[in-house]
Amino acid sequence: HLTNAAAFFQRAEVRDLLAWLRLLEDPGDAGAVVRALARPPIELRAIDLARVTQIARRRKLDMVGALGAALESPQIPPEARERIVAFLKLHRRAAAALDASRPDLFVHRMTERLGLRRQLLFAASAEVVERLVNLAKFGELAAAYARRSPQATARDFARAISAVAEAGLREEEASAGDKPRGVQVMGMHAAKGLEFDHVYVLGLLAARMPGPRRRSLEPIPDQLIKEAVPPDTKGAHVAEQRRLLHVAMTRARKGLVLAFPEVTERGARQHASPFAEEARAAVGGEWEPKVEELFGPAETLQSTFRVLRDELMHTISQVGGRLGELRFDTDLDVSHAVVRYLEVLKLSALMERTRAGQSVAEALPEVNARLLQAVTSEQREIFETSALDEYLQDAERDERLRQRAVAQRTEPSLEQFLPRRGEGLLLSASDIDTYRTCPLKYKFARVFRIPQEPTLNQRFGILVHQVLERFHAGETATRSLPELLGLLEAGWRRGGFGTSEEEKQLQDKATEALVTYHERFQGEDAEPVWFERSFSFTLGKHTLRGRVDRVDRLSDGAYELIDYKTGRPKRAADLREDVQLALYSVAAQQAWELEAAHQAYYYVLDDQKVPVDWSEDDREWIQDTVFEVADGILSQGFEPTPSFSACSICDYRIACPAAER
Repeated sequence: HLTNAAAFFQRAEVRDLLAWLRLLEDPGDAGAVVRALARPPIELRAIDLARVTQIARRRKLDMVGALGAALESPQIPPEARERIVAFLKLHRRAAAALDASRPDLFVHRMTERLGLRRQLLFAASAEVVERLVNLAKFGELAAAYARRSPQATARDFARAISAVAEAGLREEEASAGDKPRGVQVMGMHAAKGLEFDHVYVLGLLAARMPGPRRRSLEPIPDQLIKEAVPPDTKGAHVAEQRRLLHVAMTRARKGLVLAFPEVTERGARQHASPFAEEARAAVGGEWEPKVEELFGPAETLQSTFRVLRDELMHTISQVGGRLGELRFDTDLDVSHAVVRYLEVLKLSALMERTRAGQSVAEALPEVNARLLQAVTSEQREIFETSALDEYLQDAERDERLRQRAVAQRTEPSLEQFLPRRGEGLLLSASDIDTYRTCPLKYKFARVFRIPQEPTLNQRFGILVHQVLERFHAGETATRSLPELLGLLEAGWRRGGFGTSEEEKQLQDKATEALVTYHERFQGEDAEPVWFERSFSFTLGKHTLRGRVDRVDRLSDGAYELIDYKTGRPKRAADLREDVQLALYSVAAQQAWELEAAHQAYYYVLDDQKVPVDWSEDDREWIQDTVFEVADGILSQGFEPTPSFSACSICDYRIACPAAER
């Protein structure tokens, strides 16, 4: 929620904390350093800041480096030295924790280090309470960000919160009458019961709305449901998605915008949701193409103008209060206040020039020349040593780079490396599962084919599968327990397993599990008919292939497809969206013409069989999933989807850009 953003970020205590976050996120930003030095607990005087700025310019150092060099300068008085030492000490500690701390923990510690809360605790007034509440709200923003992005660091939060602060509404704009104006970002489900002047419904792709049906993990027993509920079918899913979009669309009082990305970042064409097309046709509207707009110099000018304009009144108040004091640097303080006013005037002039089509780099020299005609020599020196011009030119340069990046975003196509089979793709259950877990991992593993070194547990699982495969490949009369254990012993030696404590424990577990497996196999009524049976069939234009570990014929004539597992057992409810078993169900029907096939995972180490049966409607779900994954691969959509469970065991973290965050 970005409601009343600028009004919140203009609070003095929030501005102090935000200045430090901006400084730490970008230590090369001279303006951010200056703003942080003008805040508690440092608050260097204007004359000291000017001297440090002169050192930075003369020695070609950044502002942080110039502060260190200023400690050696005789121009810096003892009081300023103490403040600079305190600043550098605080900066080193905070910079070291920026990439290693959670956002909420970092903000809490930063608030305490700066003493922002401690300075207010012993003053009893309504204003103090409001300031403490604002600091708490800032901490809540950091905690909410950490919940949304568990892998994010404090640096990521600093970037995000700085962008929100710059893009926020002005305080007078944020309140229209009694109702605050702002933007709320939410999912469609959260919009029920709310109303807004304008509603933007984004991401209305056919692949998402209605998209494949998402199954509930554990169905509620009929005995616990009093009212009649619609069937859990694909038709019910489509109807639910249609109602959901209807709710989102009817939240608008004045204006409604439906939007979808027409092409992917790779240039592949995408289609609008059929629901959005129905709404468009109903009102006789047409899709209006919009070109991507990025933050650039125009936005930088406006946001900087708002910040400096608001800070100007604070500066005037400070300088005005010092005019009555007996100080030798009063004239310098007045000159700094005049220069701050001139900078606001400069920004206003630049905004008018850019609206007329002139660039910042072209307009700056003329605007500066006209302003310098009306200043004293002291004000001229302060004006010319300001970092504002560099900041604005950097923003314009960054904007050109971004525009060039957008224009050149079509990277070399990976079309020739995709697993093509005719017009479609060649896929397996593991391919689909990998892409659903993280598209970038699929790109590394299946497209680039970067080799992975198997872990000890993976090698152990492969060995158990091989032992059972060779055991069942022999003659029925010789399928004895000694033969089974002999296969394990031989495979253990060939597999290169060592004599560590962990490997010995795995060998003992495998021996015990195979003894139990043999007993179960001898006593089962089901008749095993196939082992390691392969399948290959087509869904649409795509080819699916795989292999089932074992197929049993049950006493009632039906068939059961069994896949061996060496991991921890899962409940049947946890396997309702399991791609592998669902694909086996379709394979039995399409490739082998086994209509009444059951499926089960057999967890060998725990001697536990977990059956999961699939209906005809369930088979539609896996078909939709296959088509969704195939469309993503064909459009070369390989953006990472980081999560702790996936990233913590991923073999490609060293090459993954998401791992840097």
